[in-house]
Amino acid sequence: MKNFLKQGIIGAFMGFVMSFIMNYFTTPVPDTLMDHAIGHGITGTISGFMGGFMGIMGYYAQQKKNKKIKCKTTND
Repeated sequence: MKNFLKQGIIGAFMGFVMSFIMNYFTTPVPDTLMDHAIGHGITGTISGFMGGFMGIMGYYAQQKKNKKIKCKTTND
């Protein structure tokens, strides 16, 4: 559980940075409300992807680590 929380925090931070960069540089002051909404939709999608990707990578890393530990204990 600790590893999942750590990966979630890393994913959230990556999503924050990506949203900040996208909103600051690509759509800093949108002309219309629709441009503003589209900009936030795009950055939300990227943030969600980053968070999910980090979660999955953390899960696989934990599974790989558990598999190595299990193999070592059974082979000894």
